[in-house]
Amino acid sequence: MRIGILGTGHVGKALAAAWARAGHDVVIGSRRPDDRELLTELRELTAAGVRIDGSAGAAAHADVLVNATPGTASVALLTTIGAPALAGKVILDVGVGFLEDGTLSHPLVSLGEEIQRAFPEAHVVKTLCTIDRKVMVAPDSLEGPATVFLSGEDAAAKKTVRGLVTDLGWSDDALIDLGGIATARGQEHFALLFIGIAEATGTYEFGVRVVLPTGGGSGLDH
Repeated sequence: MRIGILGTGHVGKALAAAWARAGHDVVIGSRRPDDRELLTELRELTAAGVRIDGSAGAAAHADVLVNATPGTASVALLTTIGAPALAGKVILDVGVGFLEDGTLSHPLVSLGEEIQRAFPEAHVVKTLCTIDRKVMVAPDSLEGPATVFLSGEDAAAKKTVRGLVTDLGWSDDALIDLGGIATARGQEHFALLFIGIAEATGTYEFGVRVVLPTGGGSGLDH
């Protein structure tokens, strides 16, 4: 599959390497694709077959476009690419936005919703934002199974994203479909608890697992 990744930070690089190893055709999009310092930083990826292009080039290449940019800048960057170029594309959104004071930049709605509203002809799927970049691509590094969540409106897009997440090493039964894109709020707001757990345990490399009652429970009765 052709994957475009927006963002050359730790998350973007980790995902690019993992999907390239899985056999996907990966292009990383950068606002400075010809910068020598950046190319040096990404030389291991380029040696593995990952190509570097501008943001628009990565989007044009992609069947699935991954947003791995800071959540405070994501919509502005996607706007420079343009709605026509994003129409019909699956956008796998990993981003979470933080303000300088450490609070979430999207306290009432999610970044995933904001992207979907800004680009209604794209198919946004929120996932992977509840785990650290190292765990994203190495779920077997954990002592036990963990859970990954999916949020989005389009069933076909979620099926595609589910396949890409399993290509990272996650089992299909580790993924829980939460429903529409509005449920991305819960995924993003988990970032506050994530930070608390990290500070309490001294590591970002952990997962959470949804544990159901014996026998499957009896519905949503309170």
